[in-house]
Amino acid sequence: MKRNILGELLEWKRSDKRKPLILNGARQVGKTYILQEFGKKYYKNVAYVNCDRNDILRQIFAPDYDIPRIVRSLSALLDVHIVPEDTLIIFDEIQESLVILNSLKYFCENAPQYHVAVAGSLLGISLHGNTSFPVGKVDMIKMYPMTFDEFLLAIGQSRLVSLLRAGDNSLTDALAMRFIDCLRQYYFVGGMPAAVLEYSETGNLQAVRAIQQQILFDYRRDFSKHAPVKEVPRINMVWDAIPSQLAKENKKFIYGAVRKGARASDFEIAIQWLIDVGLVYRVHRATTPSIPLKFYEELSTFKLFMLDVGLMGAMADVPAESVIIGENIFREYKGAFTELFVYTQLVPQRLPVYYHSSNDSRVEIDFLVQSGNRIIPIEVKAEVNVKSKSLRTYIDKHPCLKGLRLSMLPHSDQGWMENVPLYDVNFFLK
Repeated sequence: MKRNILGELLEWKRSDKRKPLILNGARQVGKTYILQEFGKKYYKNVAYVNCDRNDILRQIFAPDYDIPRIVRSLSALLDVHIVPEDTLIIFDEIQESLVILNSLKYFCENAPQYHVAVAGSLLGISLHGNTSFPVGKVDMIKMYPMTFDEFLLAIGQSRLVSLLRAGDNSLTDALAMRFIDCLRQYYFVGGMPAAVLEYSETGNLQAVRAIQQQILFDYRRDFSKHAPVKEVPRINMVWDAIPSQLAKENKKFIYGAVRKGARASDFEIAIQWLIDVGLVYRVHRATTPSIPLKFYEELSTFKLFMLDVGLMGAMADVPAESVIIGENIFREYKGAFTELFVYTQLVPQRLPVYYHSSNDSRVEIDFLVQSGNRIIPIEVKAEVNVKSKSLRTYIDKHPCLKGLRLSMLPHSDQGWMENVPLYDVNFFLK
């Protein structure tokens, strides 16, 4: 399956300042797959090593960090001729061998001619205080679940992606029903590669849901395996609370909704752990729409989003028929799906994203995006009923801004605000 991150990997390969690469991200977002595909496509050889329960590998790295000796040993172990520039060395499940993680420092300093990339969720690294992270000696790229345009490519809708990429609004509007049908499918399947692959090959919704449930089970197992023992119950409580928190009209995270009487100090470690491992995104409130938004960030007020819309549907046991064919899907589940969908499409674009709400809660802007020297207030609407005073009130107060509304209506420009269909969110800001 084609992934947009291939372009970033190619830039890394061609960079004169290239360092060993850590491809970071939540479990099962496709890190191993894309590194292997990248190696096959752009290198003569690939030297792939799985670090999990690999005793021979531990013996290779145990004596010292003599890179020529390590490379010779790897070449013998893998039966691959490792040639500088022409071979991609991949260390998978790097969190299982922190000695190898530390070796990246020596690859950077003593053998930059070797192209080294590692994949791993990095779960558990912070638990090993005696192993230093190679700060400043590695390049980092974050990987996310598949976005809507990647999903379209996977299910054979490359022509629709071409239309979105070309910015041909008249044609995309004419094909709105096809896009909306695909969007319904994405809301159910989501962007986890295993679920997308199953759906693209079989169309079996029950099999897709089984894969999603297995992923959720694996995540919970990771909580118990890698998180501090006393935090595991709290991590589970926060994780379980996210769908209901997003279903509220006001999606601000409320500690008391997780456990009655709870305070920030009760759950701040649990929330940060989920953020660090890539399973949860936190979006803070910004008080003022000025550059940089970071200056106006309110740390105590935020929303929490899951990493994938399909996984949230699986957590909430939303029936397939409600999503795929239900007439009211975009209305009934708008709080739980549409805003999450939009954010998961924005986050891979690596733009600063916040939200805004007035102190009296009468005005709420779903997202404030900093794009270059622009601040873009974004209002998210789940259907064609777009009546809302918040965006207009906000623009009247800040006339130097132009609003963006994401809805099921076709493209239109009203001067103070531009409407863009939800399915075009991947390309509009680009």
